Amino acid sequence: MLICIPLLSEISVFLITIKLLMLKIKMIMIFWKMEIMIKELEKIPDSHMMRDELDFKYYVSGNWKKSSSGNTIAIRNPYNSEIVGTVQACSIDEANQAITVASESLECWEEKTHRERANILIKAAKLMKDWANPLGYIMMKEIGKPLKSAISEITRTAEFFEATAEAGLQQEGEAIYGDSFKGFSKNKMSMTYRVPLGVILCIGPFNYPFNLTGSKIAPALMAGNTVVVKPPSQGAISPLFFGLILEKVGVPPGVFNIITGRGSEIGDYLVQHPLVSMVSFTGSSETGKHLATVAGMKPLLLELGGKDAAIVLNDADLEVTANAIVSGAFSYSGQRCTAVKRVLPMPGIADKLIELVKKKTMNLSIGDPEKNATIGPLINTKQCDYVQGLIDDALEKGGTLLCGNKREGNIMWPTLIDNVTSEMRIAWEEPFGPVLPFLRVHSAEEAIEISNKSEYGLQGMIFTENIDLAFNIAHELEVGTVQINGKSERGPDHFPFLGTKSSGLGTQGIKYSIEAMSRPKVIALNLSEKGKLIKLCKYD
Repeated sequence: MLICIPLLSEISVFLITIKLLMLKIKMIMIFWKMEIMIKELEKIPDSHMMRDELDFKYYVSGNWKKSSSGNTIAIRNPYNSEIVGTVQACSIDEANQAITVASESLECWEEKTHRERANILIKAAKLMKDWANPLGYIMMKEIGKPLKSAISEITRTAEFFEATAEAGLQQEGEAIYGDSFKGFSKNKMSMTYRVPLGVILCIGPFNYPFNLTGSKIAPALMAGNTVVVKPPSQGAISPLFFGLILEKVGVPPGVFNIITGRGSEIGDYLVQHPLVSMVSFTGSSETGKHLATVAGMKPLLLELGGKDAAIVLNDADLEVTANAIVSGAFSYSGQRCTAVKRVLPMPGIADKLIELVKKKTMNLSIGDPEKNATIGPLINTKQCDYVQGLIDDALEKGGTLLCGNKREGNIMWPTLIDNVTSEMRIAWEEPFGPVLPFLRVHSAEEAIEISNKSEYGLQGMIFTENIDLAFNIAHELEVGTVQINGKSERGPDHFPFLGTKSSGLGTQGIKYSIEAMSRPKVIALNLSEKGKLIKLCKYD
């Protein structure tokens, strides 16, 4: 026993040394990755103004500031849980300051001509394109989106800004004489033109933190409003760069502001603030409904959840259909409001379609977003647990697992479930993850009934070679948009984008958003007889 004591002691020292060495290697790796992140940031000119290393500031009145609260929110990479950076956890007082500054700056921006505002948006678009690679890298790190898709999101936002500038220059007024209404003459006429609403509060989502924030900012500014942005807590870093971009292209201080923080602490305050003239929000239906209850008389533009169903008829082109379903269901791991979330196949093609979808799904790449894997991490562990609950419920109630139902960390393998029935949660609840149920139907009428029974009404899909039948089914679907022989998706961005029921309120799309973020103003002229020319009928 005495002989073994030194040996045990040596083993303990050896194990401790190994653990310390492993810890040191881990710390070196963390610092190395931080250095890579900082080098990407340094590719963006003057980005040092908006941060101390990886501690990002908020933006108000043309200044980058740290919160007086001293509190920050850590942004973790959902792929490996490493800290990407921190953002300020702003207080209610700081939120009030941002809104007050925006309100006080309204006259300054409203006086800009449409051409001046359009030129600023075009310049902003150029910077986005120039900075697309580093901005995409940052987004990939903070939300786990494939790098290629993240970069594409930046360039798409640039194109949105350009198109908004063009559309904003096409706004027209209207003049109407009163004589078309009984009892009135041309002595009374109206001139109608559009004016900004005031301060627009823009609340973006985590899944498209740059694009779906930018799609609110551009029409708001083009219409002459000032803007306060509240980014999502997870995904707050990339939209902060709108402050740097818009400052560089000449947006006056106070016209554009970004306040970061927890929605639970400042969200309701921002929405209820009396100086906020409109709220434009993208996020869950639950949160959207809550905002609607606290917003009061403010106009709302809400882009919420969906349970988009693909109705597949017996004459559908199965190759086209399967490609659309797999791409629509699993792009960004299904974390999209417009994802394909249910498939309703007819008996004649159900088995063949499901087998084809399974084959294509099994070929999807899974893993690191930096390597452009199609299936990457869900945004957090809580969301993974929710999706797993939907899968477990379906399998317990008799659903047939075709593939998937595997999880490592925040990555969930793409999961297909056949023989789903209306008793299963997955038939009705939005997963926001890579799981797709098949609900076999026997008629178009049954498919319409199942589609319309959902609380959501964002989009629907019909796959068929019979265009007449497709149109007739489309008329019956209670959704904002019906895609015929194509996956559910947003865009092109000049198309109207809207939902019914729990899927949203109001209409987006470039022209439609500008109109929603402005209002008609009427000036009525009451002319007297003074100076009126006397005209006589020649043959009286």
